[in-house]
Amino acid sequence: MRLFESSEQAEAAFYDAFERADMDAMREVWADERGVCCVHPGGERLDGVAAVMDSWASILADGPMLRFRITHRQVRVSGDLAVHVLRENLYVDGALRGVALATNAYRRGESGWRMILHHAAPDPNPPGIEPPAPGGVH
Repeated sequence: MRLFESSEQAEAAFYDAFERADMDAMREVWADERGVCCVHPGGERLDGVAAVMDSWASILADGPMLRFRITHRQVRVSGDLAVHVLRENLYVDGALRGVALATNAYRRGESGWRMILHHAAPDPNPPGIEPPAPGGVH
């Protein structure tokens, strides 16, 4: 199992797994605990590892489609909990297709930082967007 030494490393791995549609990498990012939660844009709240992983398997099944440019990130860390609030600028074939506001929460445990929450919703008033940097989110 990969060790994420910071919530920022875990977050980079999350968006990398999403961009590559790599389900194994996505599983590594998420905590293996009952309390995980995910809300996809326009979707219902999904609670627990099984429901969250089933949703990602469905989303990633069609293969790589999206690229992300993360902007306006704010990180708040308190002890073993980190909350990242950000904008996800979503690109398909190099063209901006949407902007989502996202909250990602991470908990530090024995195996490093792991995601415990991803909640994203369409941004009703996106700011001016820059084109994606070559090579994705990193």
